[in-house]
Amino acid sequence: MPISESDAASGAEPARTAHKIRIVPTWSFRDECGRELDPQLFLLLRHIDSEGKLTHAARATGISYRHAWNQLNKWAEFFGTPLVELAKGRGARLTPLGAKLLWAEKRVIARLEPQLDNITSELNLELSRLLAGTRPRLRLHASHGYAVELLPRFASTFELDLQYQNAVDALASLAREQCDLAGFHLPAQSTGPSLRTLPTDLLKPRAHRIIRFITRQQGLMLAAGNPLSIQGLADLCRDGIRFINREKDSGTRLLLDELLRHAGLPGSESLAMPGVEYTHSAIAAHVAAGMADAGFGVQAAASQFGLDFIPLAREHYLLACHQRTLQHPACQALLEMLHGEAFRAAVAALPGYDVRHCGDIIAPDALVDALAD
Repeated sequence: MPISESDAASGAEPARTAHKIRIVPTWSFRDECGRELDPQLFLLLRHIDSEGKLTHAARATGISYRHAWNQLNKWAEFFGTPLVELAKGRGARLTPLGAKLLWAEKRVIARLEPQLDNITSELNLELSRLLAGTRPRLRLHASHGYAVELLPRFASTFELDLQYQNAVDALASLAREQCDLAGFHLPAQSTGPSLRTLPTDLLKPRAHRIIRFITRQQGLMLAAGNPLSIQGLADLCRDGIRFINREKDSGTRLLLDELLRHAGLPGSESLAMPGVEYTHSAIAAHVAAGMADAGFGVQAAASQFGLDFIPLAREHYLLACHQRTLQHPACQALLEMLHGEAFRAAVAALPGYDVRHCGDIIAPDALVDALAD
């Protein structure tokens, strides 16, 4: 479907703002007798973990202290062991099982996030058409990330159809005109020619333009306190180090392999344990749960899960489009949003993110020089 659809060409405002929905996974606990527990469990566990006191956790969950106490007793009976330890003068803390359940929830959310967000984008688009009429629409194919995840929240005057894909597939979608914007990333430092030629092979100086989005810090994510004393990439080659990798063709894995090659080390495939994860937060959750010793991703993910972080490379996140797309109402609205203080403040609050050039427009043949500043 083209970017300018009926009212989009004229920039007509919708009759009213459409409601936004969000899909979140929930757990259901049921034993062989058919007994079930309230999924409010995880919310209370999260607040106990962060607050350290049952009174504070109950208040933050929106329930009474008595109800929280009763729920803890029910859960202890259901699982056959307590999920929370209460000690006079020492507050409340999670038992090993309680902590494992909480980390399991975080890992499931991190793993499912891109797929759920894709479905959410499609549903919100249809809901908007029903409730608010046709508004300017922009199709963005991009890899999942903390700053990209913020875009739909600030897209109040246009419809953002956001679908998560790796950079290679996103640029290919742009070439086939299956999207209006394609997200990709390039290292700020020169690590080699392979990553730098990724966009130039598919983008033409006269036909395309690049919108600068954000710069982010990538590096090694390690267990809190770095118990294995990992100091850099070379330590990933040590015997016994469990490294969890990103999926093949993801921009983050391409960057990691380029850094390893530049350092004269074997590729990430030979270092990694079996299995891959598909988002930065899923990698962080894997390490935080003790299922891996190290992973590679953005600083914001490490901060979210309380991990140690070793910065290794700054990376530019960019949005490619056809030059004509810049004139459409939806893209104009996007650029206004990228230059707005509210969006910039939200991104700047993410550890390791920089928005200084957000919204700047450059030609593909000027990309290398522009990114050198």
